[in-house]
Amino acid sequence: MFRRVFDRAAGSPRRGRSAIARVVVVGLVAVSTLGTFAGVAAARPAPDPAPTATLLTRTALGPQHDIITVRDPDTRQTVRLEVLHPRGTAPRPTLYLLDGIDAGVYTGFQRSGWTVQTGIERFMADKDVTVVLPIGGTASYYTDWRRPDPVLGVDKWETFLTRDLPPLIEREYAGNGRSAIGGLSMGATSAMVLAAKHPDLYRGVMALSGCFDFGPPAYRQAVAGTVATRGGNFENMWGPLDGGDWAANDPTRRLAALKDTDIFIASGNGLPDPRLGLRGLASPVGGFLEGVVLSCTRSFQEKATRAGIKATYEYRPGLHSWGYWAEDLPRAWPTIARSLDIS
Repeated sequence: MFRRVFDRAAGSPRRGRSAIARVVVVGLVAVSTLGTFAGVAAARPAPDPAPTATLLTRTALGPQHDIITVRDPDTRQTVRLEVLHPRGTAPRPTLYLLDGIDAGVYTGFQRSGWTVQTGIERFMADKDVTVVLPIGGTASYYTDWRRPDPVLGVDKWETFLTRDLPPLIEREYAGNGRSAIGGLSMGATSAMVLAAKHPDLYRGVMALSGCFDFGPPAYRQAVAGTVATRGGNFENMWGPLDGGDWAANDPTRRLAALKDTDIFIASGNGLPDPRLGLRGLASPVGGFLEGVVLSCTRSFQEKATRAGIKATYEYRPGLHSWGYWAEDLPRAWPTIARSLDIS
């Protein structure tokens, strides 16, 4: 009987019933059954908590350097990460650092490019922060892809990095709830996208040689082209260039979300810096890539400044290569330290 009455109260069409009659019936039922339905609501079980990553293994490479493997609850894949951590057990913030387009290819997916190509382990040794470095994610842009790619596989990186992984890191490495994110090249683009989409999660962002403006078609084509160089189909990531999820992931469409974020952005001018010697060399396309980065960065800066977003921009000589990013890290540190409340 109650189901029939609720059907009518909910607006199911019933010929011959006036609106007034339906209101009266609903009122009578609500009064006579208030206690019953309140009891049912109170007895309803709480929703299941959001899934989190599961720690599978932890191997110490040094007193402040771990390799961990975790199970991604969404893709059911095993993800390998490096973790640089301070000594002791006092609560500390977390810095997530993302890799470039190859994301572990040149180390056989055993190490992050950050620990192989830069002095980050030594630089962070006396810093009161846990650094988390995912290994893998080639050409993924660390985002949730629309569908599996025949070459690159299943990518749900955004969900993993923003929902599944942080609770594990907070628990296992004495997190204090404060986080920042950074990256280089592909990882720089991804870091800015994630910071703009999750401002409640990341207090700071460090973006080295990335593109953060998907408005002009040329910049969308540049991002799509990097996916294609590794055999992926960019339409499986964010859909066609003239639609899909490109606007939803465009940092320039979410500038208001970055107003309280500490931001450091670096870009080279596409010319080698003689000071670096061999470390300042790059692939034959290193100059062209950094030229695109420079143009895209200036476009982002113009829009961000117009929106009142404050950031530190470091324009320097340089190509698209690790030698320059290794030097950018110390320059970016004051911005990251400020975002994480580290003196």
